[in-house]
Amino acid sequence: MNNANHRKRILTGMRPTGKLHLGHYVGALENWIKLQKEYDCYFLISDYQALGDYAEDVSKIRDSVIEVALDWLSVGLDPKSTTFVIQSYVPEYAELTMLLSMITPKGMIDRNPTLKSEMARQKNVSLGFYNYPMSQVADILLSKANLVPVGEDQLPHIELTREVARKFNRIYSDIFPMPEALIGRVPRLVGIDGKAKMSKSLGNCIYLSDPENVVAQKVKKMYTDPTRIRATDPGHIEGNVVFAYLEAFHPNKKELENLKKKYIHGEVGDVEIKNLLTKLLNDFLEPIRKRREFYIAHPGEVKNALIGGTLRAKKVAQETILEVKNAMNITDYESASNIKN
Repeated sequence: MNNANHRKRILTGMRPTGKLHLGHYVGALENWIKLQKEYDCYFLISDYQALGDYAEDVSKIRDSVIEVALDWLSVGLDPKSTTFVIQSYVPEYAELTMLLSMITPKGMIDRNPTLKSEMARQKNVSLGFYNYPMSQVADILLSKANLVPVGEDQLPHIELTREVARKFNRIYSDIFPMPEALIGRVPRLVGIDGKAKMSKSLGNCIYLSDPENVVAQKVKKMYTDPTRIRATDPGHIEGNVVFAYLEAFHPNKKELENLKKKYIHGEVGDVEIKNLLTKLLNDFLEPIRKRREFYIAHPGEVKNALIGGTLRAKKVAQETILEVKNAMNITDYESASNIKN
């Protein structure tokens, strides 16, 4: 189904597990801000999926829904031109997950590398957690998304979605479009400790809401070049966490290239580049912090963004699920020929 102005539709989202960080920005939010001007964007807060981690602490999920919404609004996502959606308020997501699970072989889920890595850190994997890839498939297909902005680690989910959509269309009816993936400018931002990924659980994040002094403290802890003893020693850029962040946030690429050359030739020290990064990050985050303060002081704006968008999404969801059930011929049993009055 196309919207009124026939723009292609985007579906993407996040599990509400706490405040968002710089990794979320470069890997996703930066793209979303640009895409909201060109596409019919659906931004989903996947609170059902967060139950896989916090089923025994649902209050954390509830609080995180608001935190995610605050961060989305603070970076500049516009609820007037996009659609914010709370997953649990639209039961059609769960219904489509169940229906699509019936035509999806278990082996397709077992092959998903993201699920494998997630399961490796779980002590007791629930059935719901195991099936969350199918929930993600349903998220995309329910809204009939054409494009899905993701991090590179989520590409297997897009391919799974395409496989399931192809199978459904072949068996029943050509309902679902084939969604395409869109990778962010910086596919993955390392943690401040040099780990491969910024992660809340590892405590290696710089959050979008961190105050200036906290950003400065975290930058000071960053790894640079362990082989470098003095500022005049030749330095290495590869594997240097500070330069990974400068690559993502320095606004002048020519100046950055000159800085790299100076570092390689021992003409600039680690303290200087860390001070530069601290300033760049705080300059970047300051308007985000101010907008966040505004929305914290105006909670009604946050509620309107969430509930208004969810109601719009629910209309689309009801239309799609009806198409799906009609195609599968599992509706209108009262008129079946074997039912007698």
